[in-house]
Amino acid sequence: MTGSAGRVGPPAGEHRADDPPSAAPRDAAVAGATVTADRAGGDLARRATADPLYRLVAYALEAAHGRPPAAVWSAPYAFHLGSPGLVAAAGWPTAAAAAPRTDGLVRLSSLGHPADSCDLPLTLSGPPPAAPAWAVGPYAVLRALARDGYGLGGTDLHVQGSLTGAAGLATAEPAECAVALAVADVHTGTGERPDRELLARLLAGALPDGDDGLRRAVLFARSGRALLLSAEPRRRQRYVAFDPAGSGARLVLVAVRGEAADRPRELARAVACARRAGALSAWPPGPRPGRSVLVLLPEGRLAAVRAAVAEDFRDRGRPVPRFLNITVAGAARREE
Repeated sequence: MTGSAGRVGPPAGEHRADDPPSAAPRDAAVAGATVTADRAGGDLARRATADPLYRLVAYALEAAHGRPPAAVWSAPYAFHLGSPGLVAAAGWPTAAAAAPRTDGLVRLSSLGHPADSCDLPLTLSGPPPAAPAWAVGPYAVLRALARDGYGLGGTDLHVQGSLTGAAGLATAEPAECAVALAVADVHTGTGERPDRELLARLLAGALPDGDDGLRRAVLFARSGRALLLSAEPRRRQRYVAFDPAGSGARLVLVAVRGEAADRPRELARAVACARRAGALSAWPPGPRPGRSVLVLLPEGRLAAVRAAVAEDFRDRGRPVPRFLNITVAGAARREE
């Protein structure tokens, strides 16, 4: 992060994380799963008061696979704060709808990949079956869960995000967490909730190339808090205050467009313009160079910063960067 790390919040504001939910029993009986379907996600597609994304995901699963979801889970996109071990969740979700099967088949679909739905056998060992690129991650999650006893009978699954990769936030980790929670939920006994700590460990083992810090933000974040992760495996994660809106500031994601080779230079230019217009600090949302930066600025300077960046890019004949307001959100949750 360029700028003082003290803006994130003082150590005096730290809080210990809640204990994870109690461990869930393995694969529920089919009858129990059916009761869950009737109680939870089945009518979400037709509920006028539900969030449009969750209605859409519930409807899409039913349209693609001919049955209503037993559960719908939302998982926030997440980001690093630039200081070591600090992560937080953003108020933009990915959603997963799931329904249990008993024939050992997984059927995967996504509105983001309408031509690439697939039906795959759920195998526990050996090379995974050939799958469209978008489905490789979800299948790896399903396989890891099945090895631990969740979902051996198979699952119908639909996944959809509210952002694309063009926004510059990591898309894989929230999708993985949403899938894990939804699948574990529909294969768990009625009234029990998935064990998030167990799921975090399963995901880390199944997808070691992913960002475990972002996954933990997705699973354990709190609104208005950053999650401080310890390098010591046995030490609990803690929370520190990070609430830009509560302190009269705004957190904005600035995503540049154009060729990948040009992005580092264009991002640096956008940050320089934002600073001249009153931004306090800026940092990348992930550990690897990407297409976006997070900018912290006084609320009263938002319009000036946007105008300064837009003017600079227009004057040079470059595509104007996208601005996305970010709220510091809570963890993944079941949508009732």
